Amino acid sequence: MHGTPGFLSDLEARGLVKQTTSPELGATLDAHPLTLYCGFDPTSDSLHVGSLLPLLTLKRFQDAGHRVVAVVGGATGMIGDPSGKSQERNLLDETAIARNLAGIRKVIERFLKLDGANPAIVVNNGDWFRDMSYIRFLRDVGKHFTVNHMLAKESVRARLEDREHGISYTEFSYMLLQAYDFYHLHQAEGCRLQVGGSDQWGNITAGVELIRRMHFVEHGASAEEAAPEVFGLTWPLLTKSDGTKFGKTEAGAVWLTADRTSAYQFHQYFLQTTDTDVISLLKQLSFLPLSEITTIEEQMKLAPEKREAQHRLADELTRLVHGEAEWARALKASKALFSEDVRGLDEATLLSVFSGAPSTRVAQARLQDGIPLIDLLAESGLCASKGAARKEIQGGGVYLNNERITDLLARVENSHLIAGRFVVLRRGKKTHQLVDFHA
Repeated sequence: MHGTPGFLSDLEARGLVKQTTSPELGATLDAHPLTLYCGFDPTSDSLHVGSLLPLLTLKRFQDAGHRVVAVVGGATGMIGDPSGKSQERNLLDETAIARNLAGIRKVIERFLKLDGANPAIVVNNGDWFRDMSYIRFLRDVGKHFTVNHMLAKESVRARLEDREHGISYTEFSYMLLQAYDFYHLHQAEGCRLQVGGSDQWGNITAGVELIRRMHFVEHGASAEEAAPEVFGLTWPLLTKSDGTKFGKTEAGAVWLTADRTSAYQFHQYFLQTTDTDVISLLKQLSFLPLSEITTIEEQMKLAPEKREAQHRLADELTRLVHGEAEWARALKASKALFSEDVRGLDEATLLSVFSGAPSTRVAQARLQDGIPLIDLLAESGLCASKGAARKEIQGGGVYLNNERITDLLARVENSHLIAGRFVVLRRGKKTHQLVDFHA
């Protein structure tokens, strides 16, 4: 069986290759399928959009016929990787680790095929570290690394130079643990390639070196010609052109599960991508052919105001992460934001659309006789006073469920409720207020 011709070249054209450990990797991938792995730290029971690039890159490998192993770090997650971190991570207990492992596995299952032909597997490195003694680890693994070699790694050196308190021995040992992951997976699963972000380069090369050294120990120094050829590959870290971290908003991280970031919020995040970033993100995160992305780029240059590239990016990724049905709901919600279609939204979508808007709780019993709109505008704080509310209505600047109201005597009644409990007030073009009429 052969690999997909030109696979590595396609990754390079998409900006998905930062470093490789050997110039032979491309030819090896073309010649036959490889088993590869990528690690995910269980710091939460979900993954955020910063993990999209590794997840989708693994999917590319699997779609090209390669065998994918996703490693969730039940052991290393209890230690903390210093790579790319400015401070030591809070250590998690076994209960939290188990909960996070289960949540992350559910996310991975949405991107990788775990059954059928060429299934991916998800493993926990806690399974092979749990019964390993400290003495055995030092004897079998630690002896192959010098402190000088470890200090030369960028991730360690940066922490030593940039942090007031340096790096703990616990974090310092992380490199050895990840190196052993590669060795174990090479032995148990025939894994020959480790992939990860460019901040993992030191850990990945440590694994390549450990496999070579362990081979000499197991087969003798004269077995150099028979040493297994294993590889490492990294991709650039996803950052915005302005230097800010990709996947962060004022409200926090953008997650890959709807209970934390709805499909609508996810879609809106990518709609707001800058012109500077959108084409590179289309190449790295979407599965559109490069020729089609070139066409999109040309159209963007001719009519940037249409933001067609942003719409395509948001659509493609929302489908990938949340599915067709949730993508359709996100589009419906977007169109409803400034139209009377808002009355057709379900409660979850409505709350998602107006998650950033201020809200007011009002007893639903007050709707029995109707509430004067002027009173509600003032009470909710959307207008400073009843007098200001009258002026806004007279000026045509007040909307109830996106319907312009010009009647000073208008009342809010049960018939206005969306999903049985909400109304949307708007002043001007963009100032919204969600009113929750509770029982």
